[in-house]
Amino acid sequence: MAKEVNLTEELKRNFGFDTFKGNQEAIIRNLLAGKDTFVLMPTGGGKSLCYQLPSLILDGTAIVISPLIALMKNQVDAMRNFSAEDGVAHFINSSLNKTAIDQVKTDILSGKTKLLYVAPESLTKEENIDFLKQVNVSFYAVDEAHCISEWGHDFRPEYRRIRPIINEIGVRPVIALTATATPKVQHDIQKNLGMLEATVFKSSFNRPNLYYEVRPKTANIDKDIIKYIKSQEGKSGIIYCLSRKKVEELAELLQVNGIRALPYHAGMDSATRTQNQDAFLLEKIDVIVATIAFGMGIDKPDVRYVIHYDIPKSLEGYYQETGRAGRDGGEGQCITFYINKDLQKLEKFMQGKPIAEQEIGKQLLLETAAYAESSLCRRKI
Repeated sequence: MAKEVNLTEELKRNFGFDTFKGNQEAIIRNLLAGKDTFVLMPTGGGKSLCYQLPSLILDGTAIVISPLIALMKNQVDAMRNFSAEDGVAHFINSSLNKTAIDQVKTDILSGKTKLLYVAPESLTKEENIDFLKQVNVSFYAVDEAHCISEWGHDFRPEYRRIRPIINEIGVRPVIALTATATPKVQHDIQKNLGMLEATVFKSSFNRPNLYYEVRPKTANIDKDIIKYIKSQEGKSGIIYCLSRKKVEELAELLQVNGIRALPYHAGMDSATRTQNQDAFLLEKIDVIVATIAFGMGIDKPDVRYVIHYDIPKSLEGYYQETGRAGRDGGEGQCITFYINKDLQKLEKFMQGKPIAEQEIGKQLLLETAAYAESSLCRRKI
């Protein structure tokens, strides 16, 4: 069946694009042919299209497992914009009440819904498993697949239950997608999802429009940052801090200095978070000060700088955070303030954790330190 489809026409009709990016088309053909597919593609490379388009072409409903509630909502809204039918895409997660979930189920069973986003913790619920057994599933997409691996920068134990649940609901092709995976993480993902035979697609991770710089972190860091932002008049930027407290303080300090900035972290109530995120996307503010909770699925193409107030816990996480700069192909400045003392602080944080986790954490920190202290071209590293 897959052979007959004119993918470029489908792309144009459903999403308004004339051409595919990178290896999107090859990935989609592989999935349409019913093969397991592993996709390693940098942030901004167009990962979501790799499962959105096939879901519209194939019979049944594709199930996308994603850990990010904000991202689900963004993507579902985007899919509905393209379609005349609101039921074309849905999500099930902890933010929905029973009535809303019943509506979703009705739409799915009536065959309207092509794409269903599910949070991993919702997928493991007995009643959802029982429901999904009645559904004609076209394929499963596991987004942010690095969450499966303890070596990934965002390990989530519930991700390790995905394969047994797929086996229970009904085996169909699986596409796993991630923007960051070392060989170790990749193997872990494939093994855990039972897809060692999958076709693997890797895209280049070099983004020549991004400029990387590490600056010494001194007592004047706040002044340095204010000065830098003022030199970037009217441009959008993100500043990452490790602690929520620092996020609040810095956002306030920037405001006092006449900079349009707002905070964003997981401790804020979700209405305020959404409001602040929208203010950034709609350019009512220039700077968002955030913990790493921000930015998963934030698709603002013209972020011109990403500043790290504190050294990140891993290079992988750092690559993802800085990858939010310059997605439109324009310049992106990635500046990190580094002092060795911050590393010691991070090591302290790890002390209460299981030994295995501490070992992994230490390895990752060593890589970050090597990056910060190196004299080589940082993009090469």
